[in-house]
Amino acid sequence: MAHDDPVPLTGGSLSYARGEDVAELLVLQRCCWVTEAILNDTLAIPALHEDSEIVRAWVEEKHVWAVRLGLRLVAAVRAHQDGDRSNIGRLMVAPDLRGAGLGRWLLHYAESQAPASARHVDLFTGGRSERNIQMYRAAGHKLTEPPGEKLGHHISGAVFLTKRRADALRV
Repeated sequence: MAHDDPVPLTGGSLSYARGEDVAELLVLQRCCWVTEAILNDTLAIPALHEDSEIVRAWVEEKHVWAVRLGLRLVAAVRAHQDGDRSNIGRLMVAPDLRGAGLGRWLLHYAESQAPASARHVDLFTGGRSERNIQMYRAAGHKLTEPPGEKLGHHISGAVFLTKRRADALRV
């Protein structure tokens, strides 16, 4: 797993998430998505309702990267390819470490790992999650309607952002 830029956190390390990380991922996920629930005035956020079996499944089936500070899991992101699109999700940073650039770094890392056949890099966030939207737009993503019927329509109030893969490689 090569990447030119080191984790922007003194003592931080990046690795693939493994089965033994599931409990910590679930705690971090719930911690992060409570903020989203408050901002978007809804508990209808899939990340808040997943259990360890669901998290274990996406750790086993998707690319999931975890950032640790010593023994503590402090951030993570997952990605998978769907046709010519790379979907990024569950980008999360521990609340006490937000604003230090770790989320932006993880987003860029996940984008850089998209397969060459991916023509677009897509993600969703809450429509009232201005900080997230601002970060994604600064990274070159554009707000638009999701392609097709299946993407994101099950998430009430979510917005879809995308950018062309060629743009993702230039950031």
